[in-house]
Amino acid sequence: MAAFISNSLSLFTLIFILSAAAFPHSSAAYHLKLPLLHTNPYPPTPSEALSADNRRLSILFSAVRNHLHPQLPVTSAASFGSGQYLVSLHLGTPPQPLLLIADTGSDLTWVSCSACRRHCSPRTPTFYPRHSATFTPYHCYDKTCNHVPHPKERPHCNRTRLHSTCRYEYSYADGSVTNGFFSRETTSFNTTAGKLLKFQHFSFGCGFWNSGLSFNVGDGVLGLGRGPISFSSQLGREFGHKFSYCLMDYTLSPPPTSYLQIGGGSAKLSYTPLLINPLSPTFYYIRIEGVSINGVKLRISPSVWAIDEYGNGGTVVDSGTTITFLPEPAYRRILAVFERAVKLPESAKPVPGFDLCLNVSAASRTSLPQLSFKLGGGAVFSPPSRNYFIDAAEGAKCLALQPVATDAGFSVIGNLMQQGFTFEFDKDRSRLGFTRHGCAAP
Repeated sequence: MAAFISNSLSLFTLIFILSAAAFPHSSAAYHLKLPLLHTNPYPPTPSEALSADNRRLSILFSAVRNHLHPQLPVTSAASFGSGQYLVSLHLGTPPQPLLLIADTGSDLTWVSCSACRRHCSPRTPTFYPRHSATFTPYHCYDKTCNHVPHPKERPHCNRTRLHSTCRYEYSYADGSVTNGFFSRETTSFNTTAGKLLKFQHFSFGCGFWNSGLSFNVGDGVLGLGRGPISFSSQLGREFGHKFSYCLMDYTLSPPPTSYLQIGGGSAKLSYTPLLINPLSPTFYYIRIEGVSINGVKLRISPSVWAIDEYGNGGTVVDSGTTITFLPEPAYRRILAVFERAVKLPESAKPVPGFDLCLNVSAASRTSLPQLSFKLGGGAVFSPPSRNYFIDAAEGAKCLALQPVATDAGFSVIGNLMQQGFTFEFDKDRSRLGFTRHGCAAP
């Protein structure tokens, strides 16, 4: 889920100084391991997932595990017609449980607060600040307030009021907006050892005015972006500035368990450098150097994958987007090769939103071409065919790729393509690691 912030200084000029926390200061010895669960076996239809992705992307196209394992359930949003993943987070004193969209494409963590006035999440519970003994909104004079974007229609600080709170306004690619008080709270985690760990002074948005299609599921968003106010960045001082996850197939029944882990590390990873786009510093950019199908490299100009001088282009790894989007020239080339290489008839009933659908009703075993991406640093990402040919209708498998039609667009590796792999986002070393080891096949 791509985020867009209106700010007179820059796209994302967010600086955050982490407050003291109640964790031991040892990034090597501790990490947070957050289980990814699936509460409902009914997935969104491919057209629902694709429609949500298109709405989200339509506007913004310019170590060894320790004995402490704090775990927070993360559930599939399938029951809400979404291909996103939800993290269980506790806020407040006493702790209040919430389900937030896990999103590597944005920084701000925010929750829908009890005083929400319009377009509020239909789910319960929301967060009730008045029920927490540790909730404190930042004052508008607090220097931390300067680190979030403010509403344009009103000054962020009323100098005539003694208790003027810090107001924020955070926008997403599809036009969705959350608006409320930038605040601090205590967040807590249950460990596998039965212990309760508390992280004090966690900065988040208490959203009272939330609008848009991004918020049809969950109680808010868990921002996992590269910016300093993201969830992973705030906890990075204690657990190391890295996190990893394994996203499982939400169509399976019973649903398998996946994990989001803050800190720690995995062995035997393939690495590719994370690139920096100064105009979009929140996103995790990687470099695609080539694409192969069945071991044959396709003729695609390297310029197709590049980030230009205006910050356009490039490839982003995003847990909040379902379908994978590729530049128009690359997509058309891949589509043409698949059409020639596949030995199955095309479906008689095309599925809306997909250019290639295959009739698999009479096939006892389905053998599909192998798609591989050569990445910067020499790593090769070769997902299984089920990550890009999905069951879109009865007896039909469709190619789950879509073109980015505008020059200002960037490619997106969505969560379907990521399923069955452990991905490690290492911000200190500016690299992305991935492996199928430690993440059961979907």
